[in-house]
Amino acid sequence: MKKKILITLGCATLLAYAAPAGQEQLAARINQAHREAENTVAQLESTLAALNALTSQKKGDLAPAYQAFRQEIPKTQNAAKVTSEQVERMTKDKETYFADWQNTVKGINNPSLQKKAQKRLDSASRSYDKVEAAMVTARDKFRPFLSDLADIEKALSQDVTPGGVKGMKSVVRSANWNYQFVSNAIKSALKEMKKMETALSSEAT
Repeated sequence: MKKKILITLGCATLLAYAAPAGQEQLAARINQAHREAENTVAQLESTLAALNALTSQKKGDLAPAYQAFRQEIPKTQNAAKVTSEQVERMTKDKETYFADWQNTVKGINNPSLQKKAQKRLDSASRSYDKVEAAMVTARDKFRPFLSDLADIEKALSQDVTPGGVKGMKSVVRSANWNYQFVSNAIKSALKEMKKMETALSSEAT
């Protein structure tokens, strides 16, 4: 009898540790994604500011503004790469995070407690899906934005003149338009990440 009790207590202890471990991994992953996404938004804003500073300059030498814009392009390309890698990691890790959590929920004997645990799991899963979908949109919308930036850089590389800049108006408008798609998608992901971080946090509020 004593041995049976010890085994039961041991199983209960394992379950108690299993759930926090899975949730902690998910929380850590979302926290990392949040930081990376915030950096991407900041980089997008910096790039667009450099582009608009170049195209709105009315007096003086345009070369420094053009060089400042050029320096932002590889940084933005790297931000796009990070976003793409985020999508790959989220897709790859999703099954592991939630499969482990689901197994833990199934191991809860109390029906009421299991129902509440399942509700929290389902809520986190829905949020994760929203984050993933938003990041996929951002990844896909990065392509036309980067294409616009590359076209502007190439066209002006041999023609950094008021006339050359003026000729870029339509592409600059396109870049601003595509920027909005990328930025809004990432900000949508950030909003959902924040909800997940709050829900998964071990800190009492």
